[in-house]
This record gives sequence, C-alpha cells and structure tokens, in this order.
Amino acid sequence: MNPRKSLSPLHVASSDRNAARSASPDALRGIIRDHGLRGTAPRIAVLQQLMGAAAPLSHAEIADHLVPQGFDRATIYRNLIDLTDAGLVSRSDLGDHVWRFEIKDNDTHEHSMHPHFMCNACGRVSCLENIAITPSVQADQNIGEVSEILFKGRCRTCAQA
Repeated sequence: MNPRKSLSPLHVASSDRNAARSASPDALRGIIRDHGLRGTAPRIAVLQQLMGAAAPLSHAEIADHLVPQGFDRATIYRNLIDLTDAGLVSRSDLGDHVWRFEIKDNDTHEHSMHPHFMCNACGRVSCLENIAITPSVQADQNIGEVSEILFKGRCRTCAQA
C-alpha cells in the first residue's frame, strides 16, 4: 500500500460541497488507486457521499443513500474501513459509540484536525472548521498527543425548544 498522500484534490470547504459532489468518477478512481486500493464503484460512491457531506457521516447515514442505488450495507462498511486504512478517510467515535467518517483534508494530522460539536438532545454532529483551537498540553499532565476535540451541548434548534 502506498504511503499516505496529500488529498488536496479532495479538500472540501463548506462552500464547495456542491462542486465536490460533481467530482468525476475517473478522478476519484485515480485518487483511490494512488492510495493503493482498487477504484471500485462502491468505493467511488462512498467517497462521493463523504465529499458532499457537511459533517461526519455514520455507516447508517451513508447506507441510507447508497442502498437504494444497489449497494449492500456490508460492502459499504468494508469500503469505509478500506478507505480509512488507506488514509483517505478519518474515523471517529464522538462518545455515542457510533463510528463517523469524513474525508481527510491532508496527510498531516495537524492540518486535518478540527473540532466537532454534538447536540446532547438530537445527536446532530457539526464540523467546527472555522474555529481555531491549538491544543496546549503541559508536560506534567501525562498527555502525549491530542487526537480529537469534541464540544457537547444543545444545538440552536434544541435550545429553543
């Protein structure tokens, strides 16, 4: 398998979500192959779903879109794991024991890390890409590396209810 490569062709700013959805299957196939995987139809479909998402998606959310197109749930899950192992996708558990997947923006952890917000009431997850957080850990706190930052609370909709 090839070492992780930069995903600049896959970088998806929130304002570019519609453009990402229209990325050509041939371009995606090439990126997948560059990461040591075969460019199969299910992998391309999964990658397209993640590219168009405004927040990390669970396997169930991706399957809800792809099963009606003829893909089975087990194949979708296996491809999520393959894309994660190849370094194209990141996987996180935001405390509710549900794996969520999203496109990795870069091959360096520092550049791709961004915090997430999870509503305690409705469970909605949002990326907080425009918030700059620099984890600062003192040596005496016995923390070697921060891998994820998660905010929990009530979203605007639930807070107003």
